[in-house]
Amino acid sequence: MSDLPRPATFDALSQRYGPHYKWLVLLVVGIGAVAGVLPTSSFNVAIPTLSQAFGLGQNQVQWAMTAFMMAMTVSMLPTPWLLDRFGLRRVFLLAVATLALASIAGSLASTFPSVICARILQGAAAGLLQPLAVVVTMRLFPLETQGRAAGLSTLSIALTPAFAPALGGALLDRFGWEAIFLLNLPFCLVAGVAALYLLPLPKDSRSGPFDWVGLGWLAIATVALIEGVSSLQRHGAAAPWTLSQFVIVATATWLFLWHAQRTSAPIIDLHLFRQRTFAMGSIVSFAYGFGMYASLYLIPVFLQSALAYPAAAAGLALVPSGIALVLTLPLAGRLADHHPPKWVAASGLAVFGGSLFILSVLGGSIHYGELIGATVLGRIGLGLILPILSLATLRHVAARHLGQASVIITYARQLGGVMGIATTAVFIEWRESVHGATPPGVFTAYSQGFLLLAVVILLAMVAACFMQPLRRPS
Repeated sequence: MSDLPRPATFDALSQRYGPHYKWLVLLVVGIGAVAGVLPTSSFNVAIPTLSQAFGLGQNQVQWAMTAFMMAMTVSMLPTPWLLDRFGLRRVFLLAVATLALASIAGSLASTFPSVICARILQGAAAGLLQPLAVVVTMRLFPLETQGRAAGLSTLSIALTPAFAPALGGALLDRFGWEAIFLLNLPFCLVAGVAALYLLPLPKDSRSGPFDWVGLGWLAIATVALIEGVSSLQRHGAAAPWTLSQFVIVATATWLFLWHAQRTSAPIIDLHLFRQRTFAMGSIVSFAYGFGMYASLYLIPVFLQSALAYPAAAAGLALVPSGIALVLTLPLAGRLADHHPPKWVAASGLAVFGGSLFILSVLGGSIHYGELIGATVLGRIGLGLILPILSLATLRHVAARHLGQASVIITYARQLGGVMGIATTAVFIEWRESVHGATPPGVFTAYSQGFLLLAVVILLAMVAACFMQPLRRPS
């Protein structure tokens, strides 16, 4: 796609659009992030329908989610290098175009493997889009306004899960699961057109060689980890296939660590983890992603599979919680600028974990309104964490490492999300095999699933308390 014949560098566009230009850049990147998040949050309501349509168990059909998340997790790692090599506009347009084409292909899929292929392409494109808001915030905004900028960028991402399940459920009930693939196309179109006019081109190329070897070892470890977790229920913990996957995970991880210590420009600089705040922030990001994505997956499935609600009702149950999340973000952005980040993060995690504990205790006896109330409480907790976590972690990082560090934090969150969805799906199917897939056994299974997520969030609270206080500028 050719660039328009107009001033296209950041300095030229700043002169053209004035001092608010950086906010326009953040807005465009936010629209692209929405297009990337929609295939995640809207697709959750389709899991039971896909299971029936293709005759698959939950531990198999969850690959429609985990394949997307896995591709998204791996593909975001080259983002800093791609930005330095090709610039923000070209990377953004490539990702948006790929996402649109993959969505169209998914709507035309007739077999489950073709659905998985479309989801992988969607995830790879979304992975390029996800870290851009953090990179733009840290590079373009001064310290005193980064909290508000992060609040605005997360506003668009947070608003998406509020309405996407309801829209996806309505499309599913009316047109079938294929229509959910097309939900993000309007956002892809708007983001692509806006990028042509508003996103800058680089002045020059500053990229060195890319660490493809490191990316390869991380990709192998990620795929094997997800397959190993899924295989626990399908083949058993002592099965040769299951054990072989965990052996591959251990081997690939060791080879990556060995490689990263010996290459001059590793895809993940291990020295970053010597900073306590960055290390603890990465752990919190992983656990946060685990709980957030697993709950987004589990709640609609619980409503449909255990409580027998239709897909539209399952999606509508998440709308009030999404609105609560959006309303919390402005407050969280200001807290991020004025208060110790670890206490804000720990408070948000406590509220989120408490909501999961409520869902666990009430289980199958929960009423529709009570479930909405519990999810609203949980999203308030997520709203407190979302703008502050990356900023609190990255403010201790040197400027030259910001691009890579921001991607690592996002990678940790997405890897947690992949593991959360896969682990939760396998755990629920295992507990159903023990207690039964019909009431009251199915209620017990889901109650234990929510309790598992609450324990993970509790561990994240402990890690958040070990984060160092923020160094304020003089």
